[in-house]
Amino acid sequence: MSTGTRAAAGDTVSASGRKARTRAFPTDFLWGAATAAYQVEGAAFDGGRTASIWDTFSRVPGKVVNGDTGDIAADHYHRFRDDVALMAGLGLGAYRFSLSWSRVQPGGQGAPNSAGLDFYSRLVDELLAKGVKPVVTLYHWDLPQELEDAGGWGSRATSERFGEYAAIAAERLGDRVDLWTTLNEPWCSAFLGYASGVHAPGRHEPEVALRAAHHLNLAHGLGTQALRAALPAGSRVALTVNPAEVRPLSQAPEDLDAARRVDALQNRIFLDPVLRGSYPQDLIQDTAHVTDWAFVQDGDLAAVSAPIDLLGVNYYNPVVVGAAPRDGAEPERGVDGHGASDYSPWVGSEALRFVRMPGEPTAMGWPIDASGLHDLLLRIHRDYGPIPIAITENGAAFHDYVGPDGEARDPQRVEYLRGHLVAVHDAIEAGVDVRGYFCWSLLDNFEWAYGYSRRFGVVHVDFATQRRTVKASGNWYSGVIAANAVQG
Repeated sequence: MSTGTRAAAGDTVSASGRKARTRAFPTDFLWGAATAAYQVEGAAFDGGRTASIWDTFSRVPGKVVNGDTGDIAADHYHRFRDDVALMAGLGLGAYRFSLSWSRVQPGGQGAPNSAGLDFYSRLVDELLAKGVKPVVTLYHWDLPQELEDAGGWGSRATSERFGEYAAIAAERLGDRVDLWTTLNEPWCSAFLGYASGVHAPGRHEPEVALRAAHHLNLAHGLGTQALRAALPAGSRVALTVNPAEVRPLSQAPEDLDAARRVDALQNRIFLDPVLRGSYPQDLIQDTAHVTDWAFVQDGDLAAVSAPIDLLGVNYYNPVVVGAAPRDGAEPERGVDGHGASDYSPWVGSEALRFVRMPGEPTAMGWPIDASGLHDLLLRIHRDYGPIPIAITENGAAFHDYVGPDGEARDPQRVEYLRGHLVAVHDAIEAGVDVRGYFCWSLLDNFEWAYGYSRRFGVVHVDFATQRRTVKASGNWYSGVIAANAVQG
C-alpha cells in the first residue's frame, strides 16, 4: 500500500486514503426504519378518522410549501401490505410507526374507533407475518383538533386524555406489540407548535410553550402508567427525544452561556424530569420573566420520572450557538434548523445567534457532521447513566429522483448513513448501550411544513402514481443489515 501501512483483516482503505474497517454490531442489534402517521398514511378522513391539528394547519395559506396536505401522502393506509413486503425485502428487523390519535379515538376522547384500531391491528399482523417487529409510537405531533380547540398541550387535561388513549391502544395491540414509545420529539410539539409557530397548531405564545413542554412530560408519565397497567409483563416503554448537540461559537463566557441556555431549553427540559425527576434550576431562572412554573403540580414529577426501558434519540446535525450580536443586529432566522419565523422557539433566550457550519448541507439546509451523534451519545451516557438507547431517527433529505433507467441514485445519503453508523459504532465501543438504529425514513413522505418538497426516504415515492422505487441507499442499508456491520 502506498501509505506504507498494512490494513488488518477485514479493513479497507477509502479513496481518501483513510483506513476503514468492518465494524460489527452486537448480535441482537435491532435494525429498522421509521415513519409517522400523518406523513405517510393518507386516508385522512377514511374509516372514521377526524381532523388533527396538521389537517387544519396544512390548510392555512402559506403554512406549508405549495399548500400541500397529508390527505393522501404516501397512501400507506391502503398500500401497507405492499410497503411491509418492501420492508421484508430490505431485511428490516423492525418498523417504527406512529398511531394517528384521531384514527384510534376521534376527537381525542371518548369511545375508541374500531375501524381505526382494526387498521393498526392488520398492520401489526402483516409485519409479524413478514418477520418485522412492530414498534409503536403513540404520538408524533398530530393532536386531535378538538383537543387543541380545548387548549391543546397548554391544557393539563390533554395529558390526562393522552393516558386514556394510551390505554386504548395498549389493550388492543399489546398482545402483539412489546415495544412502545409514548411521544416523539416533544420539544418540537411544544416550541415549534406554540412558540415559533412553524408547526401545528401555529401559535406564538411563549408561556404556553413552556406549559406545553411540561404537559407533554406529564403525558409521557401518565401514558407510561397506562401502558404498564395494560401491557403484558416484559413489554418495554420508551420516550423519544431530539436532543441537540450544542456547540458554543467560542470559549468566551457569553458564548458558553448561550450554549448552556440552548442545552437547558432543548435537552434538559425533557431529560432531567424524565431521568432525574426535576427541572433544571437554570432553565427556571432563564424563563422566570415568562412564567413562574406554577403549572408543575405536586406529584407530577413522580409520574414523569417513572422508569423507562429505552431512550429514543433522534439526531440529524449539531448546532453552533453564540451570544446575541453586539451591534444589536437581528439574528438570521432559521439557522437553528427549525424553520424561519418572526417568532423564536427559544423562549427566554430569543436573542441567541445560531451560526451556519461550513460544508455542503442537506436539502433541509442542515449541516452534515456525524461526530455530533457520537458526542451526544457519550454525553447522555456520562450525564444520565447507562440507560439503554436506540437511534430512533437519523437520515438526510436530498433532491432525489428516478432516472431514465429506473434507478434512484443517492450517493450523498449513503455516505451520510455510513458516517453516522460509524459514529454509533464508535459510541458502542466507548461503552454506550445502543440497542438499535432506525433510519429516517422508510418512504419519501409529507415533510411537515416543507410538504412534498423534501425527500428523506430510502424508498422513492412518485406521489402522482404512488410508485415505490428502492433507492441506492435502501439497497446499501439492506446490505448493512444483512452483514450486521458497516465499513468505515
